[in-house]
Amino acid sequence: MTVSNSRSVEHETGGSARHSAPVMIRTLTTASLVFVLFFTVSGGAYSTETLVTQVGPGMALLILLLVPLLWSLPEVLIVGELASMLPEEGGYYAWVRRAFGPFWAFQNGWWTWMYSLVDMAIYPVLFNQYLKFFVPGLPESAHWAVSLAIIWGAAGINLRGAGNVGRVSMIAGGVILAAFAAMTVLAIPRVSHVPWHPFSAGEHGIAGTLGVGLSIALWNYIGWDNASTVQGEVADASRSYPKALAITLPLVTLSYLLPLCATLGASDWHTWHEAGWPDIARQTGGPLGGFVAIAIAVGGMISALALYNALLMSYSRIPFAMAVDEMLPSAVAKTDTRGTPTVAVLVSAVCYSAFTLLPFSELVVADVVLYALALFLEFGALIQLRKTEPGLRGSFRIPVGRGGVIALAMLPVLILLLVVGLGVQDGDYAGPALIGSAIAVAIGPLVYWGYVRRRISR
Repeated sequence: MTVSNSRSVEHETGGSARHSAPVMIRTLTTASLVFVLFFTVSGGAYSTETLVTQVGPGMALLILLLVPLLWSLPEVLIVGELASMLPEEGGYYAWVRRAFGPFWAFQNGWWTWMYSLVDMAIYPVLFNQYLKFFVPGLPESAHWAVSLAIIWGAAGINLRGAGNVGRVSMIAGGVILAAFAAMTVLAIPRVSHVPWHPFSAGEHGIAGTLGVGLSIALWNYIGWDNASTVQGEVADASRSYPKALAITLPLVTLSYLLPLCATLGASDWHTWHEAGWPDIARQTGGPLGGFVAIAIAVGGMISALALYNALLMSYSRIPFAMAVDEMLPSAVAKTDTRGTPTVAVLVSAVCYSAFTLLPFSELVVADVVLYALALFLEFGALIQLRKTEPGLRGSFRIPVGRGGVIALAMLPVLILLLVVGLGVQDGDYAGPALIGSAIAVAIGPLVYWGYVRRRISR
């Protein structure tokens, strides 16, 4: 498919304004979509060592086993059905607009942008952490320069089209999975004790430790809907997205659990630390441990870049879709001959360049809370569409009725309520993030009624 003339689109719900949306080039295959999903959700076992140091080996392994079952599986099923029934550019933003109209679609896009500002500030920090393995003692100014290089390097890859992002993701994913597989294989013969002992590190008691652990684990498992924003650029999107989800969920889960089980059983977890996988590889790899440590450190930098690269593609399609709907200036909806929304990519890179200067890397709770609010609106969209448009379906449909979908959606809701409740008890850790999240949510309606509604009504 090539980009040609524009097509006129009229939303049936929540507004009658017509707008023109460019036809996108479908360059992402199922295989490349698997690795785009891998990087919009995970990026490898990096940061799981921090989870172990925070909560203890047993609780870390238990959380990383339960979260994909109780959080990710319901999300994957619901997102899979929505992506199959409405395989449109803009993904979850388009789903919410179809179900609830422009106001809630704008809130969904707004929350996405708010948590993306937090989320995208983290990955340059991760790159710098693994760069220290090779170049210790870099000054802070050099870290900022490296962060900008990551941002604009990813922007350059994105400007060459979604297919290029997919190819980079496949190569990066192969390197990272191979490095952790090598470390796992070398560690297995050196396992000397069960990996789940002791169960808890419990500095703040079981409740406080569980709150910290769930926040970190959820951050490592959220994002299954992110790549839906580029569905207009996926070949056979109605079938490809559910298929890619079915492959990526077990891939991500195993990429966490296998390295952790092997290395926890072959080392003293008390020596683990943040960004410590290279040192863990040295401890558990025997004569080849030094070589694997280098591969893991290189993989950490590749992972940070690939995470940023895939998420920049995903997040940039939200302002693009909003501009097509006349909720942002029309210039943001422009595409090039590859079908790439160049202005949206550049605007996103500029915003993330500014926010990388701020200490947002510690606000994991804010990231999780804002993401979950947007996600629950998407869950509501499926419940609503099951009621209002029962004949609307794609190649994949959850084999339960509307009540079953509601029950499925309640599992992640209950987990989020637990995280927020535990976070309120630990004010030092989560208090500022929860307050910041509440302020961000409150600003959304003000922006809509102050700017967007006035623009639409002209």
